[in-house]
Formats: sequence, C-alpha cells, structure tokens
Amino acid sequence: MRSGEGLGLTATRPIALRARLSAHHLPIANVVLYALLVTVALVMLFPFAWMVATSLTPDAQLFLTPPRLIPSPLEPGNYARVAETFPLLRFVLNSLVVAAVCTTLQVATSAMGAYAFARLRFPGRDALFLVYLATLMVPLQVTIVPLFVEMRFLGFVDTYPGLILPGIASAFGTFLLRQAFLELPHELEEAVFLDGGGHWTAFRHVVLPLSGPALATFGIFAFMASWNSFLWPLVITSTQGHMTLPVGLSNLQGQYATAWNLVMAGATVSVLPILAVYLVAQRYVVRGVALSGLKG
Repeated sequence: MRSGEGLGLTATRPIALRARLSAHHLPIANVVLYALLVTVALVMLFPFAWMVATSLTPDAQLFLTPPRLIPSPLEPGNYARVAETFPLLRFVLNSLVVAAVCTTLQVATSAMGAYAFARLRFPGRDALFLVYLATLMVPLQVTIVPLFVEMRFLGFVDTYPGLILPGIASAFGTFLLRQAFLELPHELEEAVFLDGGGHWTAFRHVVLPLSGPALATFGIFAFMASWNSFLWPLVITSTQGHMTLPVGLSNLQGQYATAWNLVMAGATVSVLPILAVYLVAQRYVVRGVALSGLKG
C-alpha cells in the first residue's frame, strides 16, 4: 500500500512541476502580449499625433530636416487662419446636420427592415433579402449619375435634401440588425401577441430596447460613413453654403498646396466629432458586434 502511495506521489510530481512552470511563464507571456499591443497601438496612433503636430507647426518649420514631432514654438493660430480663410464653422455645421439626419434615418429604416426580414414570414423573404444584400456589391460610382439626374429632376441639387436622401437606407445596417434580432427569443414577442399587441408593439417595446448595443454600433458606423462621405457631396453641391467638411477641406488643400499645417488643422477638426461619438458609445461597440454575429 505504501509503495502504491509512493508511485502516486511520483506521478503527481511532474504535473505539479508543469503547473509551476506554466505559472512562471504566464507573466512573461502577458508582458510580451502587452508589449505587442502597445506597439500596435503606437503605430496606429502615430498618424494622428503627426496630424495634430503638423497643425500646430509654424510655416517656417514645415520642411525642416529632420522633421520634428513636437514643434517649437507651437502655433495654435493655424486654426484661426483656417476659420478666417474658409467658412469652417459652416462646413462643420453642414456635416453635422447631414450626418445626424442620415444616421437617424438609416437606423430607423434599417431596424424596420431588419425586423421584417427576421420576424415576419412572407413568400420570397429570403430571396428578397439576398437581393437586397447584393446591392452592397454595387459601388457608388455606378449609381452616381442616375442619382444626380434624379436629384436634378426633383430640384434637390445643392440642397440639404439632395445630400441626405441617397443615404437614408443601408443594406449593411439591415443585415447587421437582422443578425441581432435573430438572437432574441421569440417567446418575448409571443407574450406581446397574447396580450393583444401586434408586430409594431413588439418592435417598439421589446425588440428595440433589447437591441441597444447593436443599434448603437450601427449608429457609429453610419455616422462615420456619412461624416467622411466625399464623392456624393462633391457632385451634388456647388456652393460653400451646402458643402460638407471633407469637400471644404479639399478646397483648402487646393488653395494652399504647400500649407500643410492649415490642411492638417482642418483635418484635426474633422476628426474630433467622430472621436467624441465613439467615446460616448464605445461601451456598446464590442457587445453590439458580438450580438450581431460579426465575430472575427
């Protein structure tokens, strides 16, 4: 019996030794992982840091060799020069209005379409959904001419409706929210139907409140896409009164071909709203992507 116990203790020693070695190597693995993540983060943040630094660089130091990441002295007056030269506040206001309205309408239309494809049963539903998804493969460059002709027929050239109407629906948003709605249990809606409610009641009071992370995630995507949109605003607008910020910045770069500090000052202003929106809704992003099925 004692010999058996001795064999058991001998057999457990390699296991305990391996456990101690694993515990010893675990901090080293974590250090390597964190160092890798910090390196990647610095690489990703460097262009933004360079953009901000260039926006604060005096004209005389733009082409110094070697270049300086931290200019000395700082020149915050570059932002005032951009605002004086171009109606920068007007461009920002136009972009905010267009992005806010497009985001609201895209979330609303995509949520209703996603509920129909996820919960309603009608002939040809799946085939229609595949056709709708196929529109994602059609680039804007293919449809921009008929869109412009349509907007001109409606009298919406160089107007806010002309900027907004082509972006009120999103096939990607419908797909994203449909995936999130499919994860919700059907019993919740059946309880609404038993209480005498219909699909609209279930959609408003059950599906939407439970899909907040997915709605917030798509809202961020929609806002970023609308805020950064360049080609359609460039085509549909002709005066500075309706130009969005990306189009206005392109005019700034055209006039000041070598004044990169002014160009980067305008670019920094264009990044701030996107950063603010992301910081406000960042806690929903990871959970929303997980619930919608877009897991890598």
